[in-house]
Amino acid sequence: MATVAPAAAKSKISADSEVQITKEDQGKINTFANTNAKMNDVKSDIEKKKKELMNLEDAENDLLLLDGDEELVPFRIGEVFIKMSSDDANQLIETHKTKVQEEINQLEAEVDGLKKILADLKVKLYGKFGNNINLEEDED
Repeated sequence: MATVAPAAAKSKISADSEVQITKEDQGKINTFANTNAKMNDVKSDIEKKKKELMNLEDAENDLLLLDGDEELVPFRIGEVFIKMSSDDANQLIETHKTKVQEEINQLEAEVDGLKKILADLKVKLYGKFGNNINLEEDED
């Protein structure tokens, strides 16, 4: 990865070439880094929401295993457990599943938008710096 120097200074990137990094270039690099970090945060949020959705589906399946329709089941709302019929609990779970799925869809749309911004910045930065800059994430 190239060392970024102050706006007017020249930074020796490789032995064969000198590339001047302007304030505008530094701004693009910073925007790329910030956008990439935001995208990783949003992806993390998506994974949390998907786990929440799986937990809701598990709870829904557990309610199906109950024998009596008249049996009251504990249901957590916030910090409190209340007892309600399995039908009411199923309705609440279904409503919450729909809400979580909508949130996942919004987050995925946000990731798509961020990917477009990153792709545009990659084209501009690789166009100027070529192989002297690395914008790819390290695979662990």
